[in-house]
Amino acid sequence: MKVKVDDRGYYGNFGGAYIPEMLYPNVEELRQNYEAILAEPEFQKQFNRLLKDYVGRPTPLYLANRLSEKYGAKIYLKREDLCHTGAHKVNNTVGQILLAQRLGKKKIIAETGAGQHGVATATVCALMGVECIVYMGEVDMARQKPNVERMRILGTEVRPAKSGSRTLKDATNEAMRHWINNPTDTHYIIGSVVGPHPYPEMVARFQSVISKEMKSQLQSEIGRENPDYVIACVGGGSNAAGAFYHYYDQEEVQLVAVEAAGKGNNTGQSAATTTLGRPGVLHGSKTILMQTDDGQVVEPYSISAGLDYPGIGPVHAHLFETGRARFLSATDDEAMEAGIALSKLEGIIPAIESAHAFAALDQLEFKTEDVVVINLSGRGDKDLDTYIQWGKY
Repeated sequence: MKVKVDDRGYYGNFGGAYIPEMLYPNVEELRQNYEAILAEPEFQKQFNRLLKDYVGRPTPLYLANRLSEKYGAKIYLKREDLCHTGAHKVNNTVGQILLAQRLGKKKIIAETGAGQHGVATATVCALMGVECIVYMGEVDMARQKPNVERMRILGTEVRPAKSGSRTLKDATNEAMRHWINNPTDTHYIIGSVVGPHPYPEMVARFQSVISKEMKSQLQSEIGRENPDYVIACVGGGSNAAGAFYHYYDQEEVQLVAVEAAGKGNNTGQSAATTTLGRPGVLHGSKTILMQTDDGQVVEPYSISAGLDYPGIGPVHAHLFETGRARFLSATDDEAMEAGIALSKLEGIIPAIESAHAFAALDQLEFKTEDVVVINLSGRGDKDLDTYIQWGKY
């Protein structure tokens, strides 16, 4: 099955650009220029040099022996937690800051939930000497305080989103309002594979370095490029898109996306979009989202700020609708237990977002010869307070 975005920004039935007229020039400028800019040899040279020397790529592909023994398969971890700033998010922000400079933009805005994208944006803006404002929900600012302070130390202004559930959805709303009011000098660095075309495909391409490296690393490690499974957590879905990108059309590779079920999918406190949602328009694209019968967005809930989002990127909606990827969900407790288990088995404390991917191991059955790659998308430093409050370790 071919998974490819078309000229209008659709993956099958999902995608497009549903935007107010005032945003049209911004989005159209991006759409008309981003592919040509990305193809420039000088852009590629600068991007790849920064990924190597600044971000620390390639990230290791680590055979987790004790985890493998527990689940009866060869389980590898793609160590995105070892990127500079502590998560995969910086792959995209490096690409977008270089793009913004070539478009002549002088200011940057962004949204963030867990704070990792905000930190990654603040980091590249400090690197390039560019003014930066990050919008973050008040609730997320409280539960991710270390990341708020990291952004401020890096010279970024963090503005609280005080409407709605005061989480990621509302931060995105505020960032889009800001962009409407400052269209000419400002670039919006969206952190996930969401938003109007060309953002979902552009972000996925910057993150596709993850699966590109996985293929060459597996070839060296086991003599073949393709694993049997690739597992990743999904909120908006940037780390999953990066991990899946070069395997979209390799149907022998099972793609497994893990959403946040919060306190349970039947409790009204969940963020499991594919279980609870249906098609609609959110933040500029047609996708699957949690909504009421009259189209109002249902407030999501997850213990992890980065998965606390009522929709998924349109590419993931397409993967779900076509059956190309299998979508599972994990509750707060299941994710936290998986995070503690990884910590004790392998000496790696994962971000709570990433811990959801590890929770899928209890829902899958493997053969001893199966090769499984889990995208360990972030490290757990930012989540220590949440681990401590949960307390069951």
